Amino acid sequence: MSRCAKEDSAKKPPPVKDDGKGFGNVDKELSEAIGKLTYKDILPLKEKGYEETHEFLMKVIDLLFEYMKETYDRGDGVGAKDEGKGKVNARRGKILEFLHPEEMSQVLDLEVPDKPKNLQQLVNDCAVTLKHSVKTGHPWFFNQLSCGLDIVSMAGEWLTATANTNMFTYEIAPVFILMENVVMKRMREIIGSSFSNGDSILAPGGSISNLYAFLAARHRMFPGYKEKGLHSIKGQLVMYTSDQCHYSVRSCAAVCGLGTDHCVEVPSDSRGRMIPSELERLIVERKKRGDIPFFVNATSGTTVLGAFDPIPEIADICQKYKLWLHVDAAWGGGLLFSKKYRHPRLTGIERADSVTWNPHKLMGTLLQCSTIHFKEDGLLISCNQMSAEYLFMQDKLYDVQYDTGDKVIQCGRHNDIFKLWLMWRSKGTEGFEKQMDRLMELSEYMVKRMKESPDKFHLLLPEPELVNVSFWYVPKRLRSMPHGPEKEKILGKLTPVLKGRMMQAGTLMVGYQPLDETPNFFRNIISNPGVKESDVDHLMAELDRLGHDL
Repeated sequence: MSRCAKEDSAKKPPPVKDDGKGFGNVDKELSEAIGKLTYKDILPLKEKGYEETHEFLMKVIDLLFEYMKETYDRGDGVGAKDEGKGKVNARRGKILEFLHPEEMSQVLDLEVPDKPKNLQQLVNDCAVTLKHSVKTGHPWFFNQLSCGLDIVSMAGEWLTATANTNMFTYEIAPVFILMENVVMKRMREIIGSSFSNGDSILAPGGSISNLYAFLAARHRMFPGYKEKGLHSIKGQLVMYTSDQCHYSVRSCAAVCGLGTDHCVEVPSDSRGRMIPSELERLIVERKKRGDIPFFVNATSGTTVLGAFDPIPEIADICQKYKLWLHVDAAWGGGLLFSKKYRHPRLTGIERADSVTWNPHKLMGTLLQCSTIHFKEDGLLISCNQMSAEYLFMQDKLYDVQYDTGDKVIQCGRHNDIFKLWLMWRSKGTEGFEKQMDRLMELSEYMVKRMKESPDKFHLLLPEPELVNVSFWYVPKRLRSMPHGPEKEKILGKLTPVLKGRMMQAGTLMVGYQPLDETPNFFRNIISNPGVKESDVDHLMAELDRLGHDL
């Protein structure tokens, strides 16, 4: 840092700790008597502390409702006026108030105290936390695969948190275990009739779902591995996946002892889809070396381009060489609801042995909600069962087949089913179909609008298969330059600069990344059912406003 810069920094007053009072218009003050109380004066430590507990929780709910209002508030952009009040509110229409980590650390009081804080301070802490959080449910947040804030699913999550139920036995989670059975069976039926009598489980994320598929595939081919480990396999196991797959597939190879060198990446075509002929070539190549190919991962909705691997051709190859076929539809699985968009993208998925499908992505269930489905029943319990007598006794008064804890590697499981069940009840299967169609139509609208402004936007894929729209924004000074590798290189350097301007303005968030030899580009995601065509128009206008002079 230069001397001048140091002097300027020294003159700058230190940031003031945020007390949460600048969050929304809601009254954050508890009554004076209750605000001074601590955790000892509410339930469960105060036996009849209903009034105190009610006032405290209702104030927190007021803050949550204010946050929801801000989440859905498009405002009129930065500096919008509060309706009827004439005041300028710089928070309206914004997704975040960006601060660098050092600045945020100075503004927030994150210390864990030795002595208890009073209830008023806890309410203030909640307000500060919400004030500085990114509004991932905002219609202008296009940054992640999981966007939006479904109110019914959120209500389900509130109930789940209050019930605080561990999902490992029917004994303590009777309602939720039955819900899980019903919803998982319905999801398998949607995948295909061949899965109807299979098995499923909710897992903590798509990465763990993919891991479950890997473990089950290895167990079916080498059941002795569970007791004898590597000594039960006379050769080197090999798995296959496309070079566009989610990194968790390679992680399976690392975690489970294959080594990433034996997770063979199959080349993909210009649209990001696995090339079946290359898969077969690589299988034959490894078999000639004496290795044991056993597992193929096909991706239905790649993370970056949203590509769908051709399942029927891959399934034919797996059948020919007797390999397990897993379909990672964590991202694209929601299109299974759509008659219009399911085919040809997910054609043949019923031929898979296992399927990962994340409702917390395209379907919009609150994080986290990830499922793994198996065609063959009994594999999960056979593969993972450890028969811990202190938990999974066989002489209980009910049918112990309803105990799920011994089917999974994690034992305790968070209740991820209720919010999905309640959301499904609210929409019906028809509602999910309409939601999937609407998201796809909005993405098609975005592509159409960008094609109408080819001087400002350059699409990587003119016809994307999913809601991933990948593009470069082209500033004024580069619009007359022919598109080619040199221009892409310059655009790749400007993309993170424009993303930085976005975050500082707080009025838009779109993700970016490089891909293989392609420099940084934007990847826009529309998975929030609250998005409208006008929000897509805002996105394009805001990119132009923030980036035209780069």
